[in-house]
Amino acid sequence: MIVPLEEAAADTCGGKGGALGALLRAGLPVPDGFVVPFAAYLAAVRGLDLGRHTAGPDDLAAARRAIEALTLDAGLAAALARGLGALGDPPVAVRSSAADEDTGLSSAAGRYESFLAVRGAGGVAEAVRACWASLFSPRAAAGRGSGDGNGDGGSGDGGGSGDGPAMAVVVQRHLDAEASGVMFTPGGPDEPTGIEASWGLGPSVVGGTVTPDSYRVAADGSVVRAVADKRTRLDREGARLVVRNVPDDVRERAAIDDATAVRLAGLGARIAALRGGPQDVEWAVAGGRVWILQARPITAAPPPAGPPAPAADVPAGALVGTPGSRGAVTGTARIVRGPRDFARVLPGDVLVCPFTDPAWTPLLRIVAGVVTETGGVLSHAAIVAREHAIPAVLGVPDVTSRLRDGALVTVDGTAGTVTAT
Repeated sequence: MIVPLEEAAADTCGGKGGALGALLRAGLPVPDGFVVPFAAYLAAVRGLDLGRHTAGPDDLAAARRAIEALTLDAGLAAALARGLGALGDPPVAVRSSAADEDTGLSSAAGRYESFLAVRGAGGVAEAVRACWASLFSPRAAAGRGSGDGNGDGGSGDGGGSGDGPAMAVVVQRHLDAEASGVMFTPGGPDEPTGIEASWGLGPSVVGGTVTPDSYRVAADGSVVRAVADKRTRLDREGARLVVRNVPDDVRERAAIDDATAVRLAGLGARIAALRGGPQDVEWAVAGGRVWILQARPITAAPPPAGPPAPAADVPAGALVGTPGSRGAVTGTARIVRGPRDFARVLPGDVLVCPFTDPAWTPLLRIVAGVVTETGGVLSHAAIVAREHAIPAVLGVPDVTSRLRDGALVTVDGTAGTVTAT
């Protein structure tokens, strides 16, 4: 009913589970765990007739409710309890591993649900059902409808009818990270390893809620870093995740030292060699040890990093941030501070926001460009912007108050500038 993580393969456990299994078998430092495979999902939803729940928002909501109301098979519930017991019943991370996720065609970044700091067999069962149900979320349906990648191990329009992705679920020991982030391994022999890092748990970097430190590790081991003002951090407190303010004297301290960056780059090289190409890697430092949490193919490389443009080359009055996705576009600035503003965004607008989390992904399919106040080039929002070939500029301080809603703006995602026209 469950598969030890070390034995996981992509055809039964999804791209995420399969990659982690391969890394564990190769001796890489991956937190141990197990996978609820595709077969368990397909058996659980077999009688729900989910194929009819695909026509619109009400149908999707009905499918989610049906899955969330499922009582897990007694055998699966017992297997979850045994799996947790074998780990010592710690808090765990419960992560989606869908058939169309983490493929070479599309990252499906942020499309499905994942959960940290989950406790007990009951909590894990609830999180597993929520991962299954996220196959029918609006952002997941929109992603599949836009052709962002194709499933290769599942069935059903979200389940059991034979036409779409299925969902496996990875359950791993949760790490209380001192620092964490994302790493992109080199795309060529002369390219550096790119690393972004911040304090606490990884969603701060992945979700773009902080502007992270940036490191470039060359093949000779030399490191160039830019330390950011990291104002908040995410940590576990019991069974909850809490956002805390970072003390003033720590905000601009490097989250990792150069030796750790070099260590990460070495692990990245091993992962890329094992997986057969450049990898997007999520990592954490916990208990003084570096851990690998996820690895997926890079689907959209960031613009080449380089020194800031000379002041003489920056347009007069331009706001400056980090180049996140190449290209330039002119459009209407639409200030969006949360989901309540989503309905105001029209095709061709420039999305201007404090940050974007995965729930915002559908907006990135209709806007012409993206500007954020925080976030790095390896965040979900930046990856999705590159996958959709729309310009993005990240980490522009106070941009939601410095630009006027409805103003015409030009976003240059190659130079990292935003100019009101």
